Amino acid sequence: MSIVVIDYHKGNLLSVERGLVAAGAEVVVSDAPEVVRAADAVVLPGVGAFADAAAAMEELGLVAAVRDAVAVGTPFLGICLGMHLMFEHGVEHAPEDGPLPAGLGFIPGTVGAMPRIDAAGRAYKVPHVGWNSVEFAEPNPLFEGIAPGEFFYFTHSFVAPPSAATIAETVHSTTFPCAVQVPGLPVWGVQFHPEKSSDAGARMLVNFVTVATRRGLSVSC
Repeated sequence: MSIVVIDYHKGNLLSVERGLVAAGAEVVVSDAPEVVRAADAVVLPGVGAFADAAAAMEELGLVAAVRDAVAVGTPFLGICLGMHLMFEHGVEHAPEDGPLPAGLGFIPGTVGAMPRIDAAGRAYKVPHVGWNSVEFAEPNPLFEGIAPGEFFYFTHSFVAPPSAATIAETVHSTTFPCAVQVPGLPVWGVQFHPEKSSDAGARMLVNFVTVATRRGLSVSC
């Protein structure tokens, strides 16, 4: 059972790879569409800006490959920017004129800039960097063994819009989705970095690997 970490040539993926290996996975880092399509599970890390990453993935043939993998039920986890790319569009590094950069389109909506001032007029530092609590009300396989209010590590300046896919939220200048799941599919995204989030993050990666392993066993049978 192998998990493919997508390399779209925008940064260091070592921490994600190490986190998944520690969670018990066999990991392959690849930019090859055929490898992504054949994966038992796929992880899309968070590196770079929305427009640049989307363009790189399109050029490498990875947008179609990820869509094909998800279409056949392959478990998927987007991390930070990887979660943003699950949405239809993003404004980060978008051209002043012309259409917004397109993401994978698994979830409707546009990823926008995080507000610097909250509804009461209080100023917040952006980027949002550091530990923050994650709140959720409903059980989810990704949060198995993790209590609501647990702290995870964030570093970002853009936030996803609320949607039917939201499964957890965090507050920093505004309440925003920090974890999503495409309804009915083993397809998740998280705004925080589980690979940098100590025991809670390690448990989340174990949970994802467990989902991927069970799916691989059911397919092989």
